[in-house]
Amino acid sequence: MIEIIKTAVIGIAVGMANVIPGVSGGTLAVVFNIYEKFINAITCNVKKLWANRKFVVPLFFGMLMGVLLFSKMITALYENFPAQTDFFFTGLIIGSIPMLFVYMLKDDSAGGTEEAAAEATVPEKKLGAAKIAGIVVCALIGLALILTFNYLEKAFVGEREKLGYLPPLSVPLAVRIFVAGVIGAIAMVIPGISGSLLMLIMGVYPIVITSIPALLNPETCVHAFFLLLPNGIGVLAGILCGAKLIAWLLKKFPNNTYAVIFGLICGSVFAVFPGFDCFTGVLMAVASVVCLLAGAALAYFVSSYSKD
Repeated sequence: MIEIIKTAVIGIAVGMANVIPGVSGGTLAVVFNIYEKFINAITCNVKKLWANRKFVVPLFFGMLMGVLLFSKMITALYENFPAQTDFFFTGLIIGSIPMLFVYMLKDDSAGGTEEAAAEATVPEKKLGAAKIAGIVVCALIGLALILTFNYLEKAFVGEREKLGYLPPLSVPLAVRIFVAGVIGAIAMVIPGISGSLLMLIMGVYPIVITSIPALLNPETCVHAFFLLLPNGIGVLAGILCGAKLIAWLLKKFPNNTYAVIFGLICGSVFAVFPGFDCFTGVLMAVASVVCLLAGAALAYFVSSYSKD
């Protein structure tokens, strides 16, 4: 029961992250050390899903609750405590880097299985120069990708001001919402890439994030439902396809795949870190540093506990 509750709480955190452009739900899955278990559990195989029900059901229930209950709360936190919120998420990312560094350099002779990753602490044999070079290149590719997405986020930040408007439903709009859901969901299972950011770039994010609370309004619930339906179908399809791809890459090329993820995670620090210019006084500076340390400690100890 404790494990189920813990998984549900992690799901809430991942769901919360998925509603924030620039913050990756996949990043938090890595932070809480459930990433590989998550992508291996997502499948169209009903028997396998049933076998993993004690993990899949609470995780997805938590993600759903995180999206539904915290879509307004996250917006409020960023409106009232933007620096502290960003510092906390920055700490979460920093705290996950040591664990991911170990995964990137572990001996992959046993394959990219969860058991092999869990048992790995340091490489049992030295990696060759060619292998190290490949890992470095992959890490740099991941870093370049997330820095590019960070640039795109700044370029499209104006889209966030369009929240609150529900456009008329049409077939072309439904298709665009569906495609954005597919692409965004694939990004959601890749650490460092924000699915919400991609939907923001495609002009769909304001529609989705406005439609979620509109479901609770009797006057707009039907309209909101039919706007969210194609996005939900697209997200489901994208998660299934994206999880399969990442699971295959981890099985065939574990070191290189984790190297790309390592680069994505490191780059996410630059994407989320708000800088020191936001400090308006000593109290705010102290609160932000506390949030940073709390996030880093939470990520480090949760990942260490999950490996035990």
